[in-house]
Amino acid sequence: MTSTPTILPKVLKAVQKLYPIALADKTWDNTGLLLEAPISHKPDADGVSRVMLAIDLTTAVAEEALKEGSGVGVIVAYHPIIFRGLKSLTMKDTQQRSLLRLAAAGISVYAPHTAVDAAVGGVNDWLADGVSGGKEHEEKRDVLQNGTKVEGHEDGGMGRLVELKEPLELTELVKRVKKLTGLKWVQVARPQSLEKVKTIAICAGSGGSLFRGVQADCFFTGELGHHETLATVENGMSAIICGHTNTERGFLAAVMKPRLEELLKEEEGTIEVVVSEGDRDPVEIM
Repeated sequence: MTSTPTILPKVLKAVQKLYPIALADKTWDNTGLLLEAPISHKPDADGVSRVMLAIDLTTAVAEEALKEGSGVGVIVAYHPIIFRGLKSLTMKDTQQRSLLRLAAAGISVYAPHTAVDAAVGGVNDWLADGVSGGKEHEEKRDVLQNGTKVEGHEDGGMGRLVELKEPLELTELVKRVKKLTGLKWVQVARPQSLEKVKTIAICAGSGGSLFRGVQADCFFTGELGHHETLATVENGMSAIICGHTNTERGFLAAVMKPRLEELLKEEEGTIEVVVSEGDRDPVEIM
């Protein structure tokens, strides 16, 4: 038995280089290493170890990682499975059961959450690039909250406010959001007076509190409460609402996976990065 699985330090180094933990909002978020397995994981038959990426560490994701021959040694789950203090660890609770089983199999868990939100090149920049077409099509791009002083991320912070060089029809913006997220349907709130969109406020996940007091032609987020949506429309603004994790999940395969793979190539041993197939939004439109 070993106190630290050999793959874990390498994965932590790579993830924290991309998304420094100093970027996280520690006033409420539980970002970082949440489970350090007490034993080493088991690589696959070819000696390959794997990092599995997911938005939520559900039972389905845990089962996928625990499958014989998976080679998974670390799960990087965007949302923290441990959010508040635990008074016990039992097999009756589904989340605690997953954690206990993962630890017994030598699989550790890391949650980068708001560090990814705030990072330059993080999830909010991915969303901004997807709707604007890239910075060459923007007049400017600002953060909505909490500018950082972290080296390499001086332009980072929570959310993004994009001003386009050329305004877009709302219908065209909706098409871009669908293409980026892979969704067939999104929710749209629009006032009668809106003609075109030039400014877009962006927040992956839940944007309600971050958008408070922000003026933009359109709010693009995963989640917005009824009264927040109503107030948006009443104030002459529009909103595109996709479902909380639908604004986050595509980032894993499009950005996080290739960037982690590039850094892990520098490490000894074969470490592959995979995106969970069992990770999905809990809500679907039927």
